[in-house]
Amino acid sequence: MMTPAPVQASVSSMSHSPHKMQRYFGTDGIRGRVGIWPITPEFVLKLGWAIGKVLAQQGSGKVLIGKDTRISGYMFESVLESGLSAAGIDTHLLGPMPTPAIAYLTRTLRAQAGIVISASHNPYYDNGIKFFSSQGTKLADHMELAIEERLEQPMTTVDSAALGKAIRIVDAPGRYIEFCKSVVSPSVILNGLKIVVDCAHGAAYHIAPNVFRELGAEVIEYGIEPNGLNINLNCGAMYPDFLCQHVLDHQADLGIALDGDGDRVVMVDHQGYILDGDELLYIIARHKSKLALLKGGVVGTVMSNLGFELALKQLNLEFIRVPVGDRHIVNELTKRQWFLGGEPSGHIVCRDVTTTGDGIITALQVLAAMRYENKSLFEMRSGFVKYPQIVLNVEVFQQGHFLDHPRIQQVVKDIEKELGKTGRVLLRRSGTEPLVRVMVEGEDQNRVKQLAERLADIVKAETAL
Repeated sequence: MMTPAPVQASVSSMSHSPHKMQRYFGTDGIRGRVGIWPITPEFVLKLGWAIGKVLAQQGSGKVLIGKDTRISGYMFESVLESGLSAAGIDTHLLGPMPTPAIAYLTRTLRAQAGIVISASHNPYYDNGIKFFSSQGTKLADHMELAIEERLEQPMTTVDSAALGKAIRIVDAPGRYIEFCKSVVSPSVILNGLKIVVDCAHGAAYHIAPNVFRELGAEVIEYGIEPNGLNINLNCGAMYPDFLCQHVLDHQADLGIALDGDGDRVVMVDHQGYILDGDELLYIIARHKSKLALLKGGVVGTVMSNLGFELALKQLNLEFIRVPVGDRHIVNELTKRQWFLGGEPSGHIVCRDVTTTGDGIITALQVLAAMRYENKSLFEMRSGFVKYPQIVLNVEVFQQGHFLDHPRIQQVVKDIEKELGKTGRVLLRRSGTEPLVRVMVEGEDQNRVKQLAERLADIVKAETAL
């Protein structure tokens, strides 16, 4: 095995780039507990109005609104529509749709912006609002700042004759299904494959099974009965053991698990082995590199496995790490004009075919590679040796730069010294939850676990003071 270059510990400053003056927007829109400010009807009403006023300055147009399946989506859809109408903006309502589908439809329907009501992989009692530009990408920082400035102003209503209208787009799922199928070659036929698909009772419940079925696979579907409260509940990409069991029970060739808004995916081979985002990204990168279809290298994050980095080096592919968050991945890909990037969570961007992370399209890229090389999913991951990595979540409510505390930093240095050149340490604040992620990576699973627990205990003790 190659010996990796030393990697320095990364602390909370790597979590996201600071946005001057921003009060509401995090790394992925605005997210939190329903009923607790700012995830309240009053705030979201004004948020709809604020983005409407900002867009109205750019000319007339329409905004798409889509959502996942959590119960609060009905409430927030209504108030967003009202706020936009008060600002004089028309809305097109998509209903439950995956986040990447809303990005795609924003482009193809020539909307000014797309709004997603979702808290992604979080439980039903959370929700959030995120935005896409007319190009299907995340809003630029200056747009977010302009929206925040509007939020500080009194809400007004345009003249009745200028109020925005709302219509429902009834064929949105069909449009997106056809798009997903179009991103792979017409020669990709999935006949003979038995696939278990777990939709996490989320936004892809009425889309993902149809995509794989229409390409010829035998599909056994789970997580397709959303009731507003069961999104991500013990299923989907966050709980892949559920998928593992059903792949084994049905003696399927593989399994695909999405998260609540359909932008993440993990896969399971016929033996019940879980492939995370690093492994799926490796399969896609290696296949495209073989066919000379990969432009540039691959973008990962500070959480990407050391084994992934080494596997790409063996393919002579350049690898760049950025802070966690799809915004950083897309920005880096755009800057370098590269095609592929992603996170171990299964949030993968195939920029040559779409503008944002897309669980269905990622799975299709893997399936296309399998079919082309006539190999099983298990065989496709050969060449990737994953390093043991432990990630622990420490709940914190303290603000400020507490991760710079001398005692915490000393423990980080001690662990780095013990791991030497074959390990990494990372401390990072979550961009969406009141958590600190404690990650330790190295060659020995048991020792890595012990070191991670030791560091987590120190963080917990210091942040409790």
